[in-house]
Amino acid sequence: MIAYPEIDPVALAIGPLKIHWYGITYLVAFAGFWFFARLKSKQKHVDWTYEQIDDLLFYGAMGVVIGGRMGYTLFYNLDYFLHDPLILFQIQKGGMSFHGGLLGVLAAMWLFARKTKKSFFVVTDFIAVMVPFGLASGRIGNFINAELWGRPTDLPWAMVFPTDPLGLARHPSMLYEFLLEGVLLFIILWIYSSKPRPVKAVSGLFLMLYSLFRSLVEFVRQPDSHMGEQGFIATDWLTMGMILSFPMFILGGYLFYFSIKKVRYRS
Repeated sequence: MIAYPEIDPVALAIGPLKIHWYGITYLVAFAGFWFFARLKSKQKHVDWTYEQIDDLLFYGAMGVVIGGRMGYTLFYNLDYFLHDPLILFQIQKGGMSFHGGLLGVLAAMWLFARKTKKSFFVVTDFIAVMVPFGLASGRIGNFINAELWGRPTDLPWAMVFPTDPLGLARHPSMLYEFLLEGVLLFIILWIYSSKPRPVKAVSGLFLMLYSLFRSLVEFVRQPDSHMGEQGFIATDWLTMGMILSFPMFILGGYLFYFSIKKVRYRS
C-alpha cells in the first residue's frame, strides 16, 4: 500500500479569501489549452489564427464551467439540487461532471462556429486534441481533494484516503483517469491529428476513446455514495458514468467510420 500524500485542498489563504488547488487546476487546464492550441496552429494543415484561439478559449471556458457544474448537479446530485438549488453555485466544494462539461462546450462551440463561419466539426476536431490535457489537470485536482476514489483493493498501490469514512485501502481511480483520459488520450490524438484527417474523424476518435477509458475505470471507481450503483443490467457494475459514456461511444464510432468511409469512397 502507498501512503496518500495528504495535501491541504486550500493552496493559499489570505484572511477570509481562500484559493483552492481545485480552482488552480482549472487555470492550468485553460493555460495548457491555450499553449497547445497555439502549438497545433503552427502545423501546415491547421488553419487557425492566434486571435481565433483566444476567442475559442473564452467560449470553451464558459462552456466547461457552466456545463460541468450543471451536469454534476443534475446527473449526480438531482435530489440535493431540488432540496437546495444554491448547491449549483458551491463550486469551491468540487463537483464537476465531464459529460455536463462536454455538453456545455459543444453548445459554446456551436455559438463560436456561427460567429466565425467555421464548420462545427472543424471546431470540435481542433479542440478535441487539447481537451485531454484539461482532463488530466482536473483529475489531479480530484486527487488533491481526495475525491472520486475507487473500490477497495489489496493491490500494492492502493491508498487510504482521508475522506473515506471506512478507512479502506482503495484504487486511486482518479490517477487511473489521469493516465488514461489525460496523458494517453492526449498522446494518441496529438499524433493522429499531426497529419490531415477527414472532418469529424478526430472528434469521433476522441469520443470513442474517452468513453472506453472512462468505462474501464468505472469498474474500479466507487460510485458517489448518494448515487448507489445506478444499475439497470448488472447492479454491481453498471454505473452512471458507463450509462453516460455509452451514447458517446456510439456517436464517436458513427462519426469516425463515416468520415473515413466518405473519403475512401471519393478516392
